[in-house]
Amino acid sequence: MEFLLLVVGLLFGTVVIVGIGERIRLPYPILMLVFSALAASLPFVPDTHIEPELILPLFLPPLLFAAAQRTSWSVFRLRWRSLVLLAVLLVVATVAAVAAVTSWLVPAVGVPLAIALGAVVAPPDPVAVEAVAGKVSMRRRLLTVLQTEGLFNDAMAIVIFQAAVSATVNHERVGWDVVPRFLVGAAGAVLLGLAMAWVVGALTRFVPNLVARSAATLVAPYAVYLLAEVVHCSGVVAVVVTAVELGRRARPQDSEERLTRSAFWEVLELLTTGIAFGLVGIEMRAVVVAEGPNLVTFIPGIAAICVTVILVRFVWMYGMYRIGGAERRERTPGTLKEVVVLTWCGMRGLATLALALALPSTLADGSPTPGRNFVVAVAVSVLVATLVLPGLTLPWLMRVLRLPYDRAAEEQAQRGLARRAERVALEALHSSPAALKLPEGRRKALARRMSSLHSILESDYAEDPEKMRRLQAVLAVMDRAQRDALDAARREMLAARNEPGNDPELVDRVLRRLDLRTVTLDR
Repeated sequence: MEFLLLVVGLLFGTVVIVGIGERIRLPYPILMLVFSALAASLPFVPDTHIEPELILPLFLPPLLFAAAQRTSWSVFRLRWRSLVLLAVLLVVATVAAVAAVTSWLVPAVGVPLAIALGAVVAPPDPVAVEAVAGKVSMRRRLLTVLQTEGLFNDAMAIVIFQAAVSATVNHERVGWDVVPRFLVGAAGAVLLGLAMAWVVGALTRFVPNLVARSAATLVAPYAVYLLAEVVHCSGVVAVVVTAVELGRRARPQDSEERLTRSAFWEVLELLTTGIAFGLVGIEMRAVVVAEGPNLVTFIPGIAAICVTVILVRFVWMYGMYRIGGAERRERTPGTLKEVVVLTWCGMRGLATLALALALPSTLADGSPTPGRNFVVAVAVSVLVATLVLPGLTLPWLMRVLRLPYDRAAEEQAQRGLARRAERVALEALHSSPAALKLPEGRRKALARRMSSLHSILESDYAEDPEKMRRLQAVLAVMDRAQRDALDAARREMLAARNEPGNDPELVDRVLRRLDLRTVTLDR
């Protein structure tokens, strides 16, 4: 009961903190984390502890799924270099650097556990990055890179972490078998994700209930994540692939379902993010209290590792900027200012704390795990250094750097997509069988209706029932023709969503407006 009361309190707290964050223009996840850490010290707040192995399975699948719905395969094809450099190679470089620094400063920890620590603090958390960086006026190109990086880097870090923990517990060495394990796990996860997307697509065609079809998208990420973990594949990759493939399989006629699903996931993402960061804040305070005076002796190592994590990311981003050469303006990062912003957005979060708390407290022989307290303390400190401080100062940094937000370019791209949708809708209207049955005047009126997207209903027919029936018959044909045209427009936008160079989120805005128009017409 106490845990249930805590969850309900966090839900209400999320709603309040979102309002406060909007008023003071600060990211609500950061405020939620700080608020929950402070609230945990109040005497009436129950001393609740959630099992570490449940944190990732409970919160990561829905939050990853929500973030992955805003991207597409075309983005991965376009950003594959950034994906490999940031989600794989940067994680490996960070693990190596942190392990080296840890082994040098705290040799008692041991190499395997030092590698595990590197895996804990290496991946920027997709939930944290999306929740914080997505709330400021940042260039779409930079935000897309951060989102893409966050969707896959957890997979690499988790594989390294599991191998290092196994070596620590069994007094073994970490070998190069991590690489084939990662590749095999990722390949298997891709197949599982594609299969789950097919299953969900078949269910949505079979189940007529709109709410049930939307609920299937909530069950899917949990199901595919747990299934991937059972068969020793990457649950992170499986969830991302499921979400992206479902987006690719979207049908033009599913207007109302898309609107319902969009609203459903917006609410779910907000509340889940609030609960997740709230529990992280409570766990942070619990860790600090548990470590007590030992934290003072950890300070030199903690400071060195925090600096290492940030410095490695800065050097890596700067190297990507220099490698861009003459074409670097088209690459990411393209300027030194973008290097600073992308470095500052390397925010750790839920995954870092969950992996740290998942470290076993004893080895295979029953002896205590040496250095576990140090690993947990470092994880909490890195989380504060890379999430709380950058999250609170990111709006200020954007203003200081004067990195212009390409709002004009975004609006131009959105207008182009809207014109493209309207052009295809009008072309489909001219060839629609239903429209050809209409008189010339009605066809022109319907064309104007499609161009302006507003109703042309006339109220002066309401007093004559016979005229009203005739008008309704004509309008029914016009509605069928309009639906044909809007279906063509949505089909074009769904195709545009998977084309390289188009921002899926901008396409979704146009698609959402088309869906709203169709649902309004149907009702």
